Amino acid sequence: MVARLVVAAPSSGSGKTTVATGLMAAFAAAGLTVSPHKVGPDYIDPGYHALATGRPGRNLDAYLCGPGLIAPLFAHGSAGCDLAVVEGVMGMYDGVGGQGELASTAHVAKLLRAPVVLVVDASSQSRSVAALVHGFASFDPEVRIAGVILNKVGSDRHEMLVRDALDESGVPVLGVLRRAPQVGTPSRHLGLVPVAERQPEAVESIAALAAQVRGGCDLDALLALARSAPDLRGEAWDPATGLGESPASPGSSSNAGWAGYPPAGPGRPVVAVAGGAAFTFSYAEHAELLRAAGAEVVTFDPLRDEQLPDRTAGLVIGGGFPEVYAPELSANERLRKAVAELALSGAPVAAECAGLLYLSRELDGKPMCGVLDADARMSERLTLGYREAVAVSDSVLAVAGTRMRGHEFHRTTVEPGAGPAPAWGLHAPERRVEGFVQRNVHASYLHTHWAAEPGIARRFVESCAP
Repeated sequence: MVARLVVAAPSSGSGKTTVATGLMAAFAAAGLTVSPHKVGPDYIDPGYHALATGRPGRNLDAYLCGPGLIAPLFAHGSAGCDLAVVEGVMGMYDGVGGQGELASTAHVAKLLRAPVVLVVDASSQSRSVAALVHGFASFDPEVRIAGVILNKVGSDRHEMLVRDALDESGVPVLGVLRRAPQVGTPSRHLGLVPVAERQPEAVESIAALAAQVRGGCDLDALLALARSAPDLRGEAWDPATGLGESPASPGSSSNAGWAGYPPAGPGRPVVAVAGGAAFTFSYAEHAELLRAAGAEVVTFDPLRDEQLPDRTAGLVIGGGFPEVYAPELSANERLRKAVAELALSGAPVAAECAGLLYLSRELDGKPMCGVLDADARMSERLTLGYREAVAVSDSVLAVAGTRMRGHEFHRTTVEPGAGPAPAWGLHAPERRVEGFVQRNVHASYLHTHWAAEPGIARRFVESCAP
C-alpha cells in the first residue's frame, strides 16, 4: 500500500492548503509520484493539487460515498504512486453537523489508517500551542497525530518558545513556516479562484508554495512518517467492477444479467463533458464510470468551442462559475443553439449547478441555452451544505425512489425553483423539491458522487443509444 499522510488543522484558515499543496509539489519535484486527495466535496483545491502533482485531484467524502468506499477509492486513485498526501477539511474533528465524526478529517484518517500532520497557526500564541496540540492529540486515541507544522511564525524567538513548549507534548515539530505575504491564490464568492482560470499564474503560485514548504519542512521526516502507515485491507475501487456489482436501484430491474461494457471502437456513444474555465467542478470518477459503461468521453469548452464534439450522443455539464463568464457564454450563440437542439432531439443531458444555470433561459440577464423555462441570477445568499435526496421523477440518471446524498454550493437562484417534474426531493435540512426533469434532461443544483451509485453512469450511457 502506498505511503500516505493526512494534513489537518484545528480550524479553517490555518494553512492546510498551503502546506498540503506545497508538500505535494515539493515531493513531486523531488522525483516522487504523488497521489493528491482532498477530504470532503471541495472541487477547487483538487485543481491545485493536480497542478502540483500532474495527477487528477481526487476527493474522499465519507458522507457522499459512505465510509466503506473511502479506502477503496483511495487505493484506486493512489495505485502505482510513491506517496499520497490527503488534505483535510475545516477543523480536524469537524464533520457533518449532528452526526458525530462522519466525513471529518479525523474520520477519513482513521479509515485510511494514516498518520496526521497538524498545521497550527502560531501567529497569536506561543506556549498555548502545546495545549492546543495536546488537546487535539488526546481527543480521539484512534487518530494518530504524529507531527506538527507551525505556520505564521514571527521570529526565531517565537519559534524557540513554541518548540520548547511542544517538547513537553511529545508531538514533534516537522516544519516551521514564517509569516510571509500570502502566495498568490486569489479568492472570490465561492473560495479560491480555480486553477483553470489563472494559468500560468497558478504554476508560479505552486512553485512558490513548493519552495516555501521545502525551505521550512523536514521532507525526509515527513516521508518516513508517511511510510510508517500500515497496510490497508481490501480491494481498490474499480469503475467496471463497480458498475457490474451496483445494487439495483429502487424500482429498477436486477443488474445480475449485466455482462460488462462495450469494447473500445466506433460503436461507443460520445458523451460530451463541459470543461474549460467556466465548468471546473467534477469528480474524476464520473468520467471513469462513463467510459466503463461504454461511452467515449470527450471534453469541450463552452467558452471557446462553437460546436459540440462530433457524434455527441449525450451531454454532461458539471459545476463551476458560469456567472463569472455569463457574457462570454452568451456570446457563443452557435454552441448555445447546438446544446438546445441536442436537448430537443431527446439526447440525455445531465447538468449540475453551473450546468443548470447554463441550460436556463437567462443568467443575470444574459441569454443562455434556453433548454429550461427558468431564469437564473446571482444572489446575496450562500447555499451550502450536505443534503439527503430522493429522486422524485424517472430520469436519465435514476428511477424515481433512488436515494442519494448530495451537496449544494452556490450563490445563485433559479426561478421557478423547480419545473413540473422536479429532479429531487430534499429531506435535510428542510423538505423541498429541487431541479428539473424535462424530456431527457436532468438539471439540478445538487452535486452527487456517482461512485456511490454507479448505476447512474450506466443508465445515462444506455440512454445515449439511438
